[in-house]
Amino acid sequence: MVKRLKDGDSAPDFQAITDQNKPFRLRDLRGKRIILYFYPRDDTSGCTTQACLFRDCFLDLREKNTVILGISPDGISSHQKFKEKHQLPFTLLIDPDHVIAKKYGVWLEKSMYGRKYMGIVRSHFVIDEEHDARMIEGLLTNALAMATLWRCPPDSSFGL
Repeated sequence: MVKRLKDGDSAPDFQAITDQNKPFRLRDLRGKRIILYFYPRDDTSGCTTQACLFRDCFLDLREKNTVILGISPDGISSHQKFKEKHQLPFTLLIDPDHVIAKKYGVWLEKSMYGRKYMGIVRSHFVIDEEHDARMIEGLLTNALAMATLWRCPPDSSFGL
């Protein structure tokens, strides 16, 4: 059974490779707020909506000491094409063996048309400067939903 993170749990540290084929360690971002979002696959409709929402908020979030990181099982080439096609200004991380998704409790059994399979549950984690996490499941479709879920007024750039 996979342990799901709860609000206030420490964000599990991890290492990964970026879309630029460079090593990445979460602990290197201590002191910054992080939006870590897990998504199933590059360039699918839901994943594109999700990524473009963060793209559109990128500058406001960066001004508030916030780093956006997307993570999926897709490889470097796929991530690079996805970033270029949709002009994504933030880092995408590679988790081909689902090790990081399992640490965060988002690699779970899913079901479609009666068929069960393992996959990533679309999830978002807001990780504070001390690396405590708050989890938000599902697809965030607009700034108001994001602000509501993060308990901050919609005109506050998500309270970050």
